Amino acid sequence: MQILIYFSNLIMPLMFVGIISYGIVKKVPLYDTFIEGAKEGLTTVIGVFPTLIGLMVAVGILRESGSLDLLSRLISPVTDRLGFPNEAVPLTLMRLVSSAASRGLLLDLFKNYGPDSFLGRFVSIMMSSTETIFYTMSVYFMSVKITKTRFTLAGALIANISGVIISLLLTQILFS
Repeated sequence: MQILIYFSNLIMPLMFVGIISYGIVKKVPLYDTFIEGAKEGLTTVIGVFPTLIGLMVAVGILRESGSLDLLSRLISPVTDRLGFPNEAVPLTLMRLVSSAASRGLLLDLFKNYGPDSFLGRFVSIMMSSTETIFYTMSVYFMSVKITKTRFTLAGALIANISGVIISLLLTQILFS
C-alpha cells in the first residue's frame, strides 16, 4: 500500500518534468507556448462564464423556491409505486444541472437519514452513476462552439435514467 501512495505522490511532478523535457527535446518555445495556452484558456472562460452564471442562478431559484419539493410531492404516487425513495427526487433532478447543488442535497440527506441507510446508499451509488448533463453540455459545447448537438441530450438523459434505475436496483439487491 505504501508503494502505491509513493507513486501516486510522484505522478504530477513526473508529468510536469516529462512535458518540459519533451518540449526541450522538440525545441518548443515553452514559455511562449504556455502564455498562448493561458490566453486561450481565459478566452474560453470568458465565453462560458455567462452560461455558468445562468445555471447557478437557476439552481439557486429552484432550491430556494421549494419547486423541487413541490415536484417531488406531485410525482410521489408514481415514485411510491416504483419503490423509488421520494426524498431522492430533488437530488435526482438537481444532479442533471449542478454537481455542487446536488452535493449539497446529498449532504442534507446524509445528515437526515445517515450515509449507511438505504437512502444514503442509494444516493451514493446514484451520484457516482450519473452526470450533470446540462452543465457539461453547455460548458463543453460552448467552449468548442458546437451548435448542432443532434442526439446528445437524448442519449445523455437515457444514460442518466439508466444510471438511476440501476443504482436503485443495485441498492435493493445488495442492501435490502
